[in-house]
Order: sequence, then structure tokens, then C-alpha cells
Amino acid sequence: MSRLALFDLDGTLADRQSALSDAVTGLCRAHALAPDAEQWLRAELADRAHATDFARLRAAFGLEVSAEQLWQEYVGLMAAASTCRPEVLEGLARLRASGWTIGIVTNGASDIQRAKLTATGLADLVDGIAVSGDLEIRKPDPHLFELAASRCSVNLADGGWMVGDKPGDVVGGHRAGLHTIWLRGHHWTDGLPAAHHIVDDVTDAIAILLNETE
Repeated sequence: MSRLALFDLDGTLADRQSALSDAVTGLCRAHALAPDAEQWLRAELADRAHATDFARLRAAFGLEVSAEQLWQEYVGLMAAASTCRPEVLEGLARLRASGWTIGIVTNGASDIQRAKLTATGLADLVDGIAVSGDLEIRKPDPHLFELAASRCSVNLADGGWMVGDKPGDVVGGHRAGLHTIWLRGHHWTDGLPAAHHIVDDVTDAIAILLNETE
């Protein structure tokens, strides 16, 4: 099997929820948005964010600032607030030193996801990145996994691993012919293909991959 390890970003390598809370708070303070506008934003951005969300925010609450400005400010705030724990960065570095090729497969708008990868230092530790906004497709579509492998200069047909916290990570990984590791957290729907391993933290997943090397 190929030593290809694909990782999800939000909720797996980086803490999106804390960053989201900080970014929304900062944006609302900067523009003195009313509490109902802040509540609307938190609900709409809970799962994902796109520039069109800010056009709808502007229209719903009659804001004068442009949707593009709001989006760009939000992207910057999210990048600044996004974190990846040192032990995770160290684990990925160990994987690469052990001969693994590392890729990231993430749903989301390309500009915000890449800004988070750069800000957290993850961009320097991976060989390829595929964001759903690149192709306007989302996990579990296997084509997104194929794009990630291609950008890592690896043939997906040779196999590998997918690590993520959402059912779509596991389902998509299976469809792409990969072994899978699921991080507990999101609700699991009965009837979905089971992950090969279930762990509580991404560092546990990295340890499993390192054991595969050894």
C-alpha cells in the first residue's frame, strides 16, 4: 500500500469552532453589528462559510459595508484565529520524515481554507491540498480525493489512508479506495461503511500511521 495519508482540516487538524467564535465576535465588533445580526452569522456559518453568506447578511440587515469587504475581513480573522496544536504539527513532521506523503482534503471556499493552512503552519508540512472550492465538489465525492493525490504526485490507485472527523471523510475515503480513520465527535449514521480505526484524537491516528511504517 502507498504511504499516502490524506487528512481533513476543520475539526481534525485545526480547531474550527473556536476560530469561528473569535472571528465572528471580531467582525461584529468592528462593524458594530446588532446582536440579531451576530446570532444570524453564527447560525449560518456553523458548518461552513462562503462569500455569498455575507451578501445575504448585508441584504438581511441593511449594512452599508460591501459583502466583499466583510468576506475578506472574515477570512483574515479566521486565519488569525485558527490554530493547530504543536503535537499535531510535530506528528505530521514525523510522518514525512518516515517517508509518508501527506495531503489535505477539505470542504470549503478555497481562499479561506488556504489562508488557514498558511496561518497554522500546516501548508509547510503537506505535499498537496485539495479544497472543495477548487472543483465545486464536496466530500464524499471521490474526485476530490483524486485531486489531492494528484497534487501530491501520487496515484490514488495505489491506496493509502484518509483521516477525518466527519462521516463524509470515511465514506469518501472508502469510495476512493483508501483505508480510513475516524475521529469521534460528529454523529455517525447507521448503515455507513465502518472506518478501519476509530480514535479520539488526530495524534492517535498519526501514531497508527507511524506504526504502519515501522
